[in-house]
Amino acid sequence: MIRISSPTEVRGSTKKSVGSMTAETDLLRRTHTPRMVKRAIVRGFVDLHCHWIAGIDDGARTPEEGLLMLHRLHEAGFSEVVATPHMRPGMFDNDKASIERSFAAMQPTLSASVALPLVHLASEHFFDDVVFGRLIRGEGLPYTGKAVLVEFGKAFPARAQHRFFDLRRAGLVPVLAHPERYESVWRDDGCLDPLLDAGAHLLLDVCALIGKYGRLPQRAAEKLLEEDAYEAACSDAHKPDDVDGVALAIDRLWSLVGSAEAHRLLADGPRSILHGSLQ
Repeated sequence: MIRISSPTEVRGSTKKSVGSMTAETDLLRRTHTPRMVKRAIVRGFVDLHCHWIAGIDDGARTPEEGLLMLHRLHEAGFSEVVATPHMRPGMFDNDKASIERSFAAMQPTLSASVALPLVHLASEHFFDDVVFGRLIRGEGLPYTGKAVLVEFGKAFPARAQHRFFDLRRAGLVPVLAHPERYESVWRDDGCLDPLLDAGAHLLLDVCALIGKYGRLPQRAAEKLLEEDAYEAACSDAHKPDDVDGVALAIDRLWSLVGSAEAHRLLADGPRSILHGSLQ
């Protein structure tokens, strides 16, 4: 499979925790020294996918926890971080208005702090019929440049490719979150080709590279990297401790693809998606 190239801002899960990663990842942590000095110098990363807004989904529980998450991401090299709360009817019943209110409610906490990344607002859109309709009607929360972050359930719907074409006709560019986590991708990543043909971009959850979600997602992520399939990488952090894993995963990304490609995935690619220069 070959990669096909074709928010509001202010200053400022149910996932397995980093502390409960596999024995293989624990071994990696003990035997692979992170390039902390190097990454302290390398800055300008852009995180397109993070759950730092408090009390709105399975991310940060308190404003203080969200603030700490941002501080840690800044220390890891991220100069811009996009809040992407879940919009998933029946699980996280957020809509555009409620997400915007929660983002605004975080501002007093952020304004009282220093050394934070620039923050933006978007959403992680669960791609069912309800949310698809919202996106088409302009009721979603895309990035500034009109790319829109989407996720599916356990499998890709039969008409996903056609719906992505519909998004493109509506002026929206679909960005698929964490494709390496889907079972169909584990079996054959060629299943992503129709979505790429429809104009989608793939967003790596960088912690897949250190086994946070298991061995099969890790292998899928590594293979997609080899195939140059990803347009960007993100933290998908849900709590402050997740950033420890993000820092380790960035180091592994550096070792797998080299500094130039790692910088493209962490800085140039996500910045282009965020601001709309990548179509």
